Amino acid sequence: MLKQRIITGSLLAIGAVLAFTLLPAYVLVGLLALVTLLACWEWSDLAGVKSLALRALYCLLSLGAMALLLELTQLLGPVPDNTTLRKVFTVAAAWWFVALTCVTTYPRSASAWGAIPARLVIGWLTLLPAWLAFAYLRMQPFGERKIVFLLGLVAAADIGAYFSGKAFGKHKLAPAVSPGKSWEGFWGGLVFSLLVATLVWWFYWAALPLLAWLAVVAFTALASVLGDLLESMVKRHRGVKDSGNLLPGHGGIMDRFDSISAAAPIFALGLLLVK
Repeated sequence: MLKQRIITGSLLAIGAVLAFTLLPAYVLVGLLALVTLLACWEWSDLAGVKSLALRALYCLLSLGAMALLLELTQLLGPVPDNTTLRKVFTVAAAWWFVALTCVTTYPRSASAWGAIPARLVIGWLTLLPAWLAFAYLRMQPFGERKIVFLLGLVAAADIGAYFSGKAFGKHKLAPAVSPGKSWEGFWGGLVFSLLVATLVWWFYWAALPLLAWLAVVAFTALASVLGDLLESMVKRHRGVKDSGNLLPGHGGIMDRFDSISAAAPIFALGLLLVK
């Protein structure tokens, strides 16, 4: 299983970097839409929808919502509507604040979000702003570099959390949701992310004030942890280990997209606010 995870993870990382750096922006937006629809298909199962027809309808409605977001934000037009983009990403940030409350109070919080319609809405709040954030970042000057850094930032938070948690982890972060995560790992991941971000700022983003840049990175790294915990919570409530089996050794699309789904809109909102 470890060998399979390494092979799949390496292929995913290489494929993602090549896609983000080499594909034309419009092609990438379409490809990301397809990946998002696959994640919506998995999420409909996590929400408890058993009918294949209803799951397909959920994906179709998701596609319509993505088209509406493109129209409202004029993202594919000559001049994107940054005001509307900020509003969409602010709604996403507000949702992740609510998600934090749900995670920290689980299982009591399940009475508020455990019904199938509520979980379907959570899927949209989680996945659609993330897709829009990636599309927005790619449309920006040097957008491919920003996306690669975002992916690297999420990876840095995960790597830092893993090693610090393994070495020092004693206090559980969210035992009812993900017993393996510790506060020591949480802080280790945050510190490592900030160190990486400082180096990136020095060589690439020095036009931004350092404190503002680190604030964006800190909130992005925190959101990535929350995205992971949210999916763990929903899977635990559903009684499944993985969101799917599309990726050998890793599970489904959502199992690889959970941290990024929270980090992407926070990162995009941060750049919109500080630039």
